[in-house]
Amino acid sequence: MAIINGYEQSENEKELDILNLPSLEAQAKEIIPKGGFGYIVGGSEDEWTLHANRSAFTHKQIVPKALSNIENPLTDTSVFGLNLKTPIMMAPAAAQGLAHVKGEVDTAKGVASVGGLMAQSTYSSTSIADTAAAGDGAPQFFQLYMSKDWTFNESLLDEAKRAGVKAIILTVDATVDGYREEDIVNHFQFPIPMANLTKFSEGDGAGKGIGEIYAAAAQKIGPDDVRRIIEYTDLPVIVKGIESAEDALYAVGAGAAGVYVSNHGGRQLNGGPASFDVLEDVAKAVHGRVPVIFDSGVRRGSDVFKALASGADLVAIGRPAIYGLALGGAQGVASVFNHLNDELKIIMQLAGTQTIEDVKHAPLLNIRY
Repeated sequence: MAIINGYEQSENEKELDILNLPSLEAQAKEIIPKGGFGYIVGGSEDEWTLHANRSAFTHKQIVPKALSNIENPLTDTSVFGLNLKTPIMMAPAAAQGLAHVKGEVDTAKGVASVGGLMAQSTYSSTSIADTAAAGDGAPQFFQLYMSKDWTFNESLLDEAKRAGVKAIILTVDATVDGYREEDIVNHFQFPIPMANLTKFSEGDGAGKGIGEIYAAAAQKIGPDDVRRIIEYTDLPVIVKGIESAEDALYAVGAGAAGVYVSNHGGRQLNGGPASFDVLEDVAKAVHGRVPVIFDSGVRRGSDVFKALASGADLVAIGRPAIYGLALGGAQGVASVFNHLNDELKIIMQLAGTQTIEDVKHAPLLNIRY
């Protein structure tokens, strides 16, 4: 273990033998310090929406197809002009140094090794440039938590462009932080500097609570902000935190190159819908004009299949990859992606789908218990 400001960081670097992704949470809890683990695992209020994200996948069932002459399904896909080996991507999750001493650098290495897409957060433990370099040319997106200070936003966007990111993800559902009781109980403050804050104008993030970090965030975000970022960067902008057809249409109307269906893993608006329950409506509203990314609650290959069949083009994971990071560094992250991809291939085979494009057209049964 490495220690920074009294906080112990994992230095594990090993391939993982994974039974399933849900089992990783308990294993990670054993090595991530209590405050850091609470920040990673926790949702808002009584975590109703966090738990609904998992149960929502039971609302649709996959239709088995046995006489389809399928073998060796392929998970390659092309989205946003990028050729990827898997439709599973890394969500932009903050402060990964809480899980591992190398943080986002190891996550980027792990995701690149499986041919996936990495998204890095404004509140990363490592810098935009270092995280991008760790991917060794693999595609990455940069996620912007828009600040009240536009100069600060420009600094981040400028570095992201210099680092060669392929798109900007604008998060719009975090203008204030959700009421996260795990952090309150643990009196959690970030023990590790956030590289993007250190380099610019808002302190380093260390010693602050999540509320203090979010206090600098823009509390008003609208379609004009989407247009402004597009004009400033000349990069595709994907709007993250979409949970209604109305917001999806606003985003596309403002020129967004993609919409990202997410409820922030149940960390923001408690009592809101599970992301999977709104995915189909959002995808229908978008009607193929731009790609759709989906996250929140994904733990199984069947979850990935159902999301793709409900209108997603890419499916992102957050917590499971961070648990893999804590347990095995870059190799642990790769192990998580490989396991989920292997589960997806089994489901594809049994559902009679050869390619990811086939999955997108696969029928699902709508059944609510």
